[in-house]
Amino acid sequence: MSHSHGTPAEQHAAVIAEIKKVTIILSVLTIVELIIGFAMIGMTSDFLRLTAKGTIVILMMAKAFYIVAYFMHLKHEVKNLIMTIVVPLGLFIWFIIAFLSDGNSYRNLRNKYDRHYQEQATIKVEKKEHGAKHEGTHEVKPADAHEAPASH
Repeated sequence: MSHSHGTPAEQHAAVIAEIKKVTIILSVLTIVELIIGFAMIGMTSDFLRLTAKGTIVILMMAKAFYIVAYFMHLKHEVKNLIMTIVVPLGLFIWFIIAFLSDGNSYRNLRNKYDRHYQEQATIKVEKKEHGAKHEGTHEVKPADAHEAPASH
């Protein structure tokens, strides 16, 4: 009981054509990602860099769709099986965004309400010169080995 139509040779040709199509699509998406990534090196505008990064993320998600759909054979699976993967993935992405935004708001609130608090990354450490006197210590003269001890 076969669900597909045509001779085995026609089915084989259709599968080969589909594999070629997916390979070309994945290759083009990868090349576009690389071009955008290399173009980001010279970008000075933060907005352009953020737009380029967002475009790369969208292209990566498109590649992930093709990989999951064709190489993990979910394109031909039941929709419920696809939903068991897509819904948890969506929740996982939502959790990541929620935790990152919550952590960022906590940092901002801590800086706003505790005026004496300062992020550790923003504290500048003074570099002391080598050989400088330190507070609380006394200067010791080195004893000369050739000198005889003084007598009273």
